[in-house]
Amino acid sequence: MKSCIAVPEIILPAEGIDPAKWAVIACDQHTSDPAYWEELEAFVGDAPSALRLTLPEIYLSSSDCGERIQRICAEMQRYRREGLFRKLPQGFILVTRKTPFSSPRTGIVLSVDLEEYSYLPDSKTRIRASEATILDRIPPRLKIREKVDLEFPHIMLLYNDPQDTVLGPLKGADLPVLYDFTLNMGGGSVCGKLISQTQEIISRFEALVRDGLLFMVGDGNHSLATAKAAWEKIKPTLSASERENHPARYALCEAVNLYDEGIQFEAIHRVVKGVDAQEFARSFSTTGGTGAGKIYVGGEGREISLPTSVPLAVAETDTAIAAYLEERGGCVDYIHGEEALCKLTRDHADCVGIALPKMKKSEMFTYVASYGCLPRKTFSMGESEEKRYYIEGKEIR
Repeated sequence: MKSCIAVPEIILPAEGIDPAKWAVIACDQHTSDPAYWEELEAFVGDAPSALRLTLPEIYLSSSDCGERIQRICAEMQRYRREGLFRKLPQGFILVTRKTPFSSPRTGIVLSVDLEEYSYLPDSKTRIRASEATILDRIPPRLKIREKVDLEFPHIMLLYNDPQDTVLGPLKGADLPVLYDFTLNMGGGSVCGKLISQTQEIISRFEALVRDGLLFMVGDGNHSLATAKAAWEKIKPTLSASERENHPARYALCEAVNLYDEGIQFEAIHRVVKGVDAQEFARSFSTTGGTGAGKIYVGGEGREISLPTSVPLAVAETDTAIAAYLEERGGCVDYIHGEEALCKLTRDHADCVGIALPKMKKSEMFTYVASYGCLPRKTFSMGESEEKRYYIEGKEIR
């Protein structure tokens, strides 16, 4: 059977470009924090940056979203025209990421076959979504992807390798360094090394397949779903031979061992905005259990009882929120970090925060293989600053 892993020709910023201004955090972070993006804008200035090639989700509902998409397409064309990219020979990149919050994380940047990925809950493909996919989040991303020649993803795939058989032999190996720098906005540091010999690594990955499953999407599922949607639109226009190697068939990702010491699962909390905070807190209830969560109003938190199963606690919380919003209005957002949740409710009287428990990472593959996707935003891999930064790209046309 053909492997679901492909060897890409990775694109990096050209020599001489400041990598600290080039690399920016995943677009789905800090969606309630405009000050973060304003500070980043000021830091980047007019320098070449992945900030100009991606759309932070905080701007998805802004009145100028369409104009931002047009600027992204124009900037990508300009960067190519002015030689601001460099293409590497075929290979993978071994990535070591250090942050202030956890042990260093080791991953590998590679391409995966979108024919082997599905976000459907009952999927049996070798690459599967770990949580429910919200289909209406795909079109804005698709508008960008259909107009550009390159992708710069923040997708992180998880694989189940308790013995560290895939990347363990590469740690400490003498490999050419491609980049090594401090990330902006408190993101720690990152080092990337070129891996030219790839076949043995692919074989070690394939040996991990269990019940037809190799990878689950840890971060960036909607970006991968967008890549899949774009490929499905392109595929009918191609001949059988063209489909085999078309660049849009393959998506660039970073794969990380679930058992890597740098992978820490954190809860994703809910903040309900534009409501009578006290009234919402009084009305909030689930079927109960012994699992403890917290509800925050005005910066003050009190314990609430939630189901002991984390996926069930998340599902019931979301159901309760949705029922309230349908009747009374308001909206919901997702927050990483309980301190940030507490501060938001202290600063905004019309906000309520619900702090949820975190899932054990060892339960993830077993749950998804047995029951399908987790509820949306059940877990986060670490704090916001630990998320993947946009650095590497790949041609998709």
